[in-house]
Amino acid sequence: MRIVISPAKKMRTAADPVPESEPRFLQEAREIRRCLEKLRPDERKALWKCSDRIARDGERQLAEMDQEPRTSAVLAFEGIQYLYMEPESFTPPMRAYLKEHLRILSGLYGVLRPYDGVVPYRLEMQAGLKAAGTRDLYAFWGDKLYREVRAADGLLINLASKEYSRALSPFLTGEDRMITCIFGEKKGTRILQKGVYAKMARGAMVRHLAETGAESEEALLSFSALDYRFSPEDSTDREFVFLRNPEAPERVRPAFEWTETEDGDGVHD
Repeated sequence: MRIVISPAKKMRTAADPVPESEPRFLQEAREIRRCLEKLRPDERKALWKCSDRIARDGERQLAEMDQEPRTSAVLAFEGIQYLYMEPESFTPPMRAYLKEHLRILSGLYGVLRPYDGVVPYRLEMQAGLKAAGTRDLYAFWGDKLYREVRAADGLLINLASKEYSRALSPFLTGEDRMITCIFGEKKGTRILQKGVYAKMARGAMVRHLAETGAESEEALLSFSALDYRFSPEDSTDREFVFLRNPEAPERVRPAFEWTETEDGDGVHD
């Protein structure tokens, strides 16, 4: 069984021991970096779709990619999902579990194990970068990411956004089973999935799986963090739906402001 998650746009250099490993696709990451360096600053800003301030940060990150220190990926990403995963408090058994089971998809690095060393960067998978003559990053990576994340049993727990899971889904075979977790609220016959709460739940789910040492999809069913509960009547064998009470206590609401780096809401029918 493998668990896949998205990266976060916001990154940091953490006070972390020396990372345990290097990313598997460093050569490809360097090739992508060279493609980024060939662009004009205004072209990079358009690619990043960001403000002048964030573009300046992106330029600095690009210039400093060869510098140390590197930070373990699971500690370097600083978004909501990672806040609720709480990687700084992983116990040794949880770390061992996640090294085996967790993979982070990345536009720059392709696939990251949690304790691969990375530096801050800005590049979304859906950015229209024509790396090495390809039409975009999906074409650049092809089936490499699928082959890297696939476990022997073919079971894939998808906690990634569509932007990233799209890099895997075209290559699934009949021997694979990808279960996508949906975290939402029931609105009539529809399930509304709010971006910020879904990210919170994805991080909490990773922690739940690590704490329970999950080896099959049954471990997902007992997830109850943030007032979510598994909804069998709304689920299928490929989509596990977890519903949250919209009147849940204020304690589960995010204690931070919405920023331009957060995704919007989405509707799941």
